[in-house]
Amino acid sequence: MVLEGNPEVGSPRTSDLQHPGNQGSCVLSSPSEDAQPGEEPIKYGELIVLGYNGCLASGDKGRRRSRLALSRRPHANGVKPDVIHHISTPLVSKALSNRGQHSISYTLSRSHSVIVEYTHDGDTDMFQIGRSTENMIDFVVTDTSPGGGAAEGPSAQSTISRYACRILCDRRPPYTARIYAAGFDASSNIFLGERAAKWRTPDGLMDGLTTNGVLVMHPAGGFSEDSAPGVWREISVCGNVYTLRDSRSAQQRGKLDGSLIDLCGATLLWRTPAGLLRAPTLKQLEAQRQEANAARPQCPVGLSTLAFPSPARGRTAPDKQQPWVYVRCGHVHGYHGWGCRRERGPQERECPLCRLVGPYVPLWLGQEAGLCLDPGPPSHAFAPCGHVCSEKTARYWAQTPLPHGTHAFHAACPFCGAWLTGEHGCVRLIFQGPLD
Repeated sequence: MVLEGNPEVGSPRTSDLQHPGNQGSCVLSSPSEDAQPGEEPIKYGELIVLGYNGCLASGDKGRRRSRLALSRRPHANGVKPDVIHHISTPLVSKALSNRGQHSISYTLSRSHSVIVEYTHDGDTDMFQIGRSTENMIDFVVTDTSPGGGAAEGPSAQSTISRYACRILCDRRPPYTARIYAAGFDASSNIFLGERAAKWRTPDGLMDGLTTNGVLVMHPAGGFSEDSAPGVWREISVCGNVYTLRDSRSAQQRGKLDGSLIDLCGATLLWRTPAGLLRAPTLKQLEAQRQEANAARPQCPVGLSTLAFPSPARGRTAPDKQQPWVYVRCGHVHGYHGWGCRRERGPQERECPLCRLVGPYVPLWLGQEAGLCLDPGPPSHAFAPCGHVCSEKTARYWAQTPLPHGTHAFHAACPFCGAWLTGEHGCVRLIFQGPLD
């Protein structure tokens, strides 16, 4: 379905863009934050997949991993729009026979298509993200299931596009990064079929949306201790920013407008180099773990000493010192079989201290430092999964709705992807100190 331009849709607001010469692009990185001239190698930023606590369950391997650093390439591989062709639709395949020529094809009808040829851009590096394992994909991403059951194998039900999106980064300071929906396939082409949402812009160019869409949300105030969730927007193949459609696959676009990235099946967090410098380190998280264990918290029932396990153990079966929590009240215990309420569910227990009935789960420390807002003590746990982090980190993610399916939004644990429950989505942990 072709959508013509209308008076409500104009050029992006200048406040939404960083570079007027590249209007329409969604900027992931703020130049003032990311300008770090003189440092080699130049890192543009990092992408972190939500729902993996620092590593894929089967281990990070090659291009398939839970975290990817985008760094300046030895040679530029970016592309930019060049020539526009109006041709007969049956001739599209012939016109796109040159694999070395990047292009985007817009099928307007059975008899008319528009092909936009792209030319080499020596000033940018391009990184492609998607489900495909073909060589042109730099970051292979598969669907993440709620609760940490990541769908790491091939899935017939996957909603992530094989060529989901592409990110272009300026090779010169301030190294601005921009995101665009859709990536180029093995033939260096992007096809928007007759049913895809597409339209002519007021200046006579073409633009469109992919089937399930690529959504982006910039948190207000950046990703910091004072962050607040922003508004989810949809990114077009030309990088323009729109309000959301009624559903992910609707053929009607929202209105033009101006760094969580949702690929309809997996959500990525974009961290800038400057932001990563402010993020806690793994050493800081380990120091917080050791400090918490040094306090010798005790189980108020069994009076045994509790301790968070070392990250080197991985998430195996809980050991005898593993702390457990009643997620409705936050009271921390060691494991015991008291208070089962099986009529309410297999994990439902009655807290022996306050008598509240709710899930009783082991506590696991969040180990992906890039998802944490600050190096604060592990004082809060997400409900119902039991992943532990600082208060500010817990409250930020608990109030951040993440896209789910075609039109739903749910707050989720960033470490395992479990949907959050309860009034606040997280609970303050109540430890009992040693009796001596």
